[in-house]
Amino acid sequence: MSGPLAGLRVLEFAAIGPVPWSCMILADLGADIIRIERPGSEREPDTLGAVRRGRRLLTLDLKSPQGRDAALQLAARADVLVEGLRPGAMERLGLGPEAAMACNPRLIYGRMTGWGQTGPLADRAGHDINYIALAGALHAIGPADRPVPPLNLVGDFGGGGAFLLIGLLSALWQRASSGRGQVVDAAMVDGTAALMAMICSRLQMGQWKDERASNPLDGGVPWYGTYRTSDGRFVAVGALEPQFYEELLDRLGLTGQVPDRREPARWPELRDRFAEIFATRTRDEWAAHFSGSDACVSPVLSLSEAPGHPHLAHRGTFASGTSGAVPGAAPVFDGVRAPMASPSRAATWQEAAAAWSADSR
Repeated sequence: MSGPLAGLRVLEFAAIGPVPWSCMILADLGADIIRIERPGSEREPDTLGAVRRGRRLLTLDLKSPQGRDAALQLAARADVLVEGLRPGAMERLGLGPEAAMACNPRLIYGRMTGWGQTGPLADRAGHDINYIALAGALHAIGPADRPVPPLNLVGDFGGGGAFLLIGLLSALWQRASSGRGQVVDAAMVDGTAALMAMICSRLQMGQWKDERASNPLDGGVPWYGTYRTSDGRFVAVGALEPQFYEELLDRLGLTGQVPDRREPARWPELRDRFAEIFATRTRDEWAAHFSGSDACVSPVLSLSEAPGHPHLAHRGTFASGTSGAVPGAAPVFDGVRAPMASPSRAATWQEAAAAWSADSR
């Protein structure tokens, strides 16, 4: 293994959403990960694909004494343990923080849930859309007439997986001086709320309306949004600052011909004018027209188109996976992007134990 996290041992208990995504990031950065899966999971459809890369896959029946003991042996040799079950589930298996950290007091025990380990909703079911709804984020996203789910990017990965990673790496830093492990309680509802800090602050300062499509960043202004082009595709416009807006008008041939943007009552007129002009050319024609410009206009690329964009290709943002291009490792360190972790492979208990033996560090 190579990368800034080379040598870090992570024991991952199979879960959905943010846990495998977080472990993908750790694997790409060099961590040595053993993922414990339940018997029979190998016969189920793989919904993770490249997200499951970079692991040894070990099948254990955690409801059996043998499976539990094997998992505890690995926990005793790990730096980090990550699980995403409902509160209390790991304790019922005999694998909760108390049991695992009795074997390894230096263990960082990461817990990923939607609602958190405590609180009235802690034991309730939920998904990304529920967590971001309660945190206020969903209310702010979408057109004026209804909220729109932003895929599962905000709750699962932004508010969940990213904050789990922050918690794990922060606990590892503290362990370097204290010598002790600790439990990281990462809740998607907490992380989502943290993501909304700037918006909440603007609301409190009177700089944000608590209504969708009424603000600069939610499509409320004509110079920050998307417009349909003549081929039925879209361009994204983000000309917030005055100098970028002036360049947008110049490139569209509208300098001195449209209402002052400081007059909100005339924004519908301005939006219609933008829509009329953008509808006269194809998406790619507009992309070429705005090439080299600071007007902040970009083509809205599909998932299959994005890997082929020259900028992303130059940076190596995407890498070649077994079934096509997939997002590669991020971020970049000292100008070098870490290679994407290799595909996962099945491992026996003997192989896993030997790999994580005391003298294998």
